[in-house]
Amino acid sequence: MGAYKYVEELYKKKQSDVLRFLLRVRCWEYRQLNVIHRASRPSRPDKAHRLGYKAKQGYVIYRIRVRRGNRKKPVPKGATYGKPVHQGVNHLKYQRSLRSTAEERIGRKCGNLRILNSYWINQDGVYKYFEVIAVDPQHKAIRRDPRINWIAKSVHKRREARGLTATGKKSRGQGKGHRYNKTQGGGKNSTIRKRDTLQLRRYR
Repeated sequence: MGAYKYVEELYKKKQSDVLRFLLRVRCWEYRQLNVIHRASRPSRPDKAHRLGYKAKQGYVIYRIRVRRGNRKKPVPKGATYGKPVHQGVNHLKYQRSLRSTAEERIGRKCGNLRILNSYWINQDGVYKYFEVIAVDPQHKAIRRDPRINWIAKSVHKRREARGLTATGKKSRGQGKGHRYNKTQGGGKNSTIRKRDTLQLRRYR
């Protein structure tokens, strides 16, 4: 086994003494830093490389923290003005994950970069911490590399805001296998429309 395999196995046991201590110390460090800041290197190199990171020019790692919990409906004094079914204010669940939110915020902050992927690194009672892999589409090292130069095309601008990264696709229900059969043929809405529409052919 290579070194990264040992690190991967270690991260599968987050309740071990080693990892509990490491995560607690790192979490304290992240709390002292800015909400969004650039990391000199990934804190989980094995995970970053599995998701496409390379330690070469053009690749950037940004670290971000996102406040945990549900979203409160922005209504004055809790008055929603409607039927009782829509009167909820506090326990409403956002359709996308906090990881997806983290990617979007990095993409908004770094408009010249393309978001490749992201991964969880830590969490405490208030925040979740993520590292986001970004790529500079103008860099020659990226544009000349046939394995990554697809991201330099203009159709991949703001891909994190359109649900095209891994976590965005998961939120949309896009994927392979029987778990993702609710979105075959486009998306959730088109599948529901197709299944709920009664088609009565003239000759049947």
